[in-house]
Amino acid sequence: MLSEKIQKALNEQLNAELYSAYLYLSMRAWFESKNLKGFANWMNIQTQEETMHALKFFSFITERGGRVKLEQIKGPETEWKSPLAIFEAGYKHEQYVTSRINDLVNIAIEEKDHATNSFLQWFVNEQVEEEANSDGVVQQLKLVESTPGGMFMLDKELGRRVFTPPVQTKE
Repeated sequence: MLSEKIQKALNEQLNAELYSAYLYLSMRAWFESKNLKGFANWMNIQTQEETMHALKFFSFITERGGRVKLEQIKGPETEWKSPLAIFEAGYKHEQYVTSRINDLVNIAIEEKDHATNSFLQWFVNEQVEEEANSDGVVQQLKLVESTPGGMFMLDKELGRRVFTPPVQTKE
């Protein structure tokens, strides 16, 4: 059974994950409007990953006897100056999500909720990957930002990314 404090924090994170999906979908829409299909694909994969993260929180809350409480999702930003600005915003957002996950781990430890702490370790590791992926594209964009051919090649490369859901295991 989840404590009230943990249940509230997990529901807030569920909402934050849905917001993340919404944000990446908005970024995808911007790239689609600029005919940057590869960049749009990258953001589509991010949208799918964030939706999957939200569903993991949803399932965990219910499996622990908690009550999911869906709240309104804040509208995301819709305009950016450039692909670099979008990926810098995405990287900053992933750093924010990492801080939220770390705060959740601290709450789980404080509440002596070992099951929640164990569940959250997947997200701790996932955030390392999320930050590295976003920052990697930021660094590539900085290298090619004044080279239209480089931007075209990077768009093609990002178009090859595919969504691979993690294998679900019951422990």
